[in-house]
Amino acid sequence: MPADPLLSFAVSICGLDEIVLHAGTGVTHALSILDPEWPDPSVFSVFTGCRREVFRFHDLIDDEDGMVAPASADIRGLLAFGGRLREQAVGHLLIHCHAGVSRSTASAAILLAQFQPGRESDAFVELARLRPWSWPNSRMVELADALLGRQGRLVAALRAHHARMIEAWPDKVELIREGPRARDFRFAAG
Repeated sequence: MPADPLLSFAVSICGLDEIVLHAGTGVTHALSILDPEWPDPSVFSVFTGCRREVFRFHDLIDDEDGMVAPASADIRGLLAFGGRLREQAVGHLLIHCHAGVSRSTASAAILLAQFQPGRESDAFVELARLRPWSWPNSRMVELADALLGRQGRLVAALRAHHARMIEAWPDKVELIREGPRARDFRFAAG
């Protein structure tokens, strides 16, 4: 963790099947990123007093017919959520998507970098500490870079993060290389 923390509260990142593991850990705020058609996870009924924000879009980096890709409006909403966190007493933020690998980790990196211009690389170092295997959604990060006026610094930090993931997790990265995220792999590796 950087000597000067990026956030003043605890952050956890997980997938749907891990949410229950965070019950009773003092989660005060939750950020859910779900596919549009996915039912709301009933597990949140045990998180008493937790403030929760829900975003619904698919884990896409390119447009696909019949699917909802992350859009500027979603990232503006995420940044507004981050702004509200700065004004509230947050003890522990839980961020989840379906697998805890892409949309949730992109959201975490964006929130970590939101109030720390010039520390984009630190955001991804902290992300790797929080969620060692992570492959943040590049479309979300590209949109955030533009909205935050980071002039490519957030995207460059993401590329470096992806390159570290390629080196550290070669078995998991094979799934990226062969799937719809292949553009991410070529971008990071090249």
